[in-house]
Amino acid sequence: AKVGPPEVAYRETITEPAEGSYKHVKQTGGRGQYAHVVMRIEPAAPGEGFEFVNRVTGGRIPAAFIPAVEKGVLAAMAAGPAAGYPVVDVRVVLLDGSYHEVDSSDQAFQEAGRAGFVELYQRASPELLEPVMSIEVETPEEYMGAVTGSICSRRGRIEGMDARGETRIIRGLVPLAEMFGYAGTLRTLTQGRASFTMHFEHYEAVPDALAEEIIREARERRRH
Repeated sequence: AKVGPPEVAYRETITEPAEGSYKHVKQTGGRGQYAHVVMRIEPAAPGEGFEFVNRVTGGRIPAAFIPAVEKGVLAAMAAGPAAGYPVVDVRVVLLDGSYHEVDSSDQAFQEAGRAGFVELYQRASPELLEPVMSIEVETPEEYMGAVTGSICSRRGRIEGMDARGETRIIRGLVPLAEMFGYAGTLRTLTQGRASFTMHFEHYEAVPDALAEEIIREARERRRH
């Protein structure tokens, strides 16, 4: 067994649309490979997931090859081009293309979809997303300052506070990456008198400086 620090389930997405053409042509002596696609990729609403829209008309790409283009796009999205994390909330529109009577195949159109997506992705201002947790801390009033300070120091935001007798309930949002080891920290800050619960809330963009570091580390891991 390999034991290491827990890993955060980051995601990738795009922030701008991009449109372009990709042609996959390969000649190997026998039957070649040919597939040509014109695609647009655009950001979908947060949480909307993936949508593939076929707008090819006039048989420019035979209907039998359209699913292969989508399959190629999904293969590229499974390990995002930026850091290898899954790509989410993207709409892909297949606009046009062309085929060859002999050399076109499912495999060729899969590769055109995959490589075409990767090429467009780099031009669509990709960004890294991180899971953000909703956290609720119950603490005696005397430790409120220490608890709120500990949440803010972990890139957290205080969302509200309530009173329940002598106990104070502090609610906030904190990136999951900052929550490892928090149980021990909270115990130390409050002499073991506070407790907390947390659950996944949503994904948010990682700050640029931090994203660069995460992407650099992810690429290093992929090389090895």
